[in-house]
Amino acid sequence: MNDLSKKTTGFLAEFRKFIARGNVMDLAVGVIIGGAFKGITDSLVSDILNPILGIFAGDNEALAALSIQLPGGGALMLGSFLNAILNFLIMAFVVFCIVKALNRFYKKEEATPPPPPQPSREEVLLTEIRDLLKERT
Repeated sequence: MNDLSKKTTGFLAEFRKFIARGNVMDLAVGVIIGGAFKGITDSLVSDILNPILGIFAGDNEALAALSIQLPGGGALMLGSFLNAILNFLIMAFVVFCIVKALNRFYKKEEATPPPPPQPSREEVLLTEIRDLLKERT
């Protein structure tokens, strides 16, 4: 029993260490913000884009209501599928823009390399001696 409690304590301690790392916390914040943003994109697609696309489809009904009835009594919910595709494309575009902005930010930081170190006094003297020897010959 004592050996089991050591394993549990070691496992829990390792889990606490894993959770406390910054990357896991950043990921958790990203997931929460992504979930909130999904609600915004769902509303954009269903409340704004669907009625506009419904005008072009020939009626003013929302695109989400588009379905094809099957002979067996089921229905192909094409409108729901198109909504999911639109949501995906919007989310993918936003993620692409965020990653592109972050990459641009990190490139600027990496673009300024540190200046090369100045030669030591010995190197300067050796260079002068080398140059003098070249002049002699």
